[in-house]
Amino acid sequence: MNTATRLSAYGVALALVAGGAWATGGAVGPLGETTRDAEGGAGHGDGHSGTVTEAAGPVDPAGLASSRGGYTLTPTSTTVTPGTPTTFSFRITGPDQHPVTRFDVEHDKRMHLIVVRRDTAGFQHVHPTMAPDGTWTVALTFPQAGSYRAFADFTPTGGAGTTLGVDLAAPGDFQPATYPASRVADVDGYQVRLDGDLIAGRSSEVTLSVRRDGRPVTDLQPYLGAYGHLVALRGGDLAYLHVHPEGEPGDGVTEPGPAVTFFAEVPSAGTYRLFLDFRHGDVVRTAEFTVNTGTGDAEEGGGHGHN
Repeated sequence: MNTATRLSAYGVALALVAGGAWATGGAVGPLGETTRDAEGGAGHGDGHSGTVTEAAGPVDPAGLASSRGGYTLTPTSTTVTPGTPTTFSFRITGPDQHPVTRFDVEHDKRMHLIVVRRDTAGFQHVHPTMAPDGTWTVALTFPQAGSYRAFADFTPTGGAGTTLGVDLAAPGDFQPATYPASRVADVDGYQVRLDGDLIAGRSSEVTLSVRRDGRPVTDLQPYLGAYGHLVALRGGDLAYLHVHPEGEPGDGVTEPGPAVTFFAEVPSAGTYRLFLDFRHGDVVRTAEFTVNTGTGDAEEGGGHGHN
């Protein structure tokens, strides 16, 4: 894994936040460049041998649609029941219109599925299993009513890394959530602090430090080939950004906590919701933050976390 992996577009959904939630789409402009890794895949901060940024005009970001590059994400159903455990299933069809059944392993998995409500509540990062006919299934619970976005991230064997998105509806009384700026999150007795600033159009260092009961955690466990997994969602259109941190377990340099460092490059000014997955005590937990681009976003508290 590249020890200076930048936060690049892992998947983007053009979706205004429902119900007048925590950000507005007017503050977000088009992306003016695209990032391709050294293996030729587009839009992943996946730790290949390097990244090359190509100047370009405005482009449609990955994850904007359910079909791209000949591949299509087709869920069995786009309506789900809130608060009830369900089996969510879908297929990826290829340019020949047949289900794809061969995928490369990326970050220890052949398929990453991220589900989040459009106000960024209910974040989930799960890994479905595939049947021989190409049907992927995973157990999910959509905690509350609302409009959700599901992102499927995968690399078809012989093809480029691809992220597709689809809308899901959980009928019922929708109560939008709001999130004030926060750099400290509390989850299950752990306190996670975010240091560093997101600077639009530039690579910037951000560090997540994990403590438990006031003491630094120095024995984080690997999760998907790293000591942490970071996702950022841009306000207004849910621009989806995802990378692993600097270094990797077993490289002789990277310590298993308390600090996990990322090099983040966000495409535009605005408000971002950040989600850090980390594993300790054989349990994966998620710490949540709300950060504005620029400097001095020093408000603390108000962070959420879940496991």
